[in-house]
Amino acid sequence: MADAKVKKSKKTRRIVQHGQAHIMASFNNTIISITDEKGNVLTWESGWSSGFKGARESTPYAAQLTAERAIEKARTLHSMESVDVFVKGIGIGREQAIRWLISGWVELKAIFDITPVPHNWCRKKKVRRM
Repeated sequence: MADAKVKKSKKTRRIVQHGQAHIMASFNNTIISITDEKGNVLTWESGWSSGFKGARESTPYAAQLTAERAIEKARTLHSMESVDVFVKGIGIGREQAIRWLISGWVELKAIFDITPVPHNWCRKKKVRRM
């Protein structure tokens, strides 16, 4: 039997001047995805991929390093200069990630909070009758 060689497709480095930074801050982790205008993911980082494990993934310091690494990847690989920021979740890392993005590595165009909010309450329990 002959070994079949599979060709791997080479990743292309697209030049994207303006993109979007999606920050998902939960109680357990902070995940930052850098996308283009259409929403196609260019690069991403999380608290775990930045070197933190367990409860330290959700700290503000982990969110700061995660944002730093994600933007650095986007700047070097895709020449990104400006971003719109979309924040989802109520974790403690969201403020620090936004604060780090404002610090001047990229130009910040807008900040949107897209945290889902319920429009009604949970259904109440049926009244117990004896």
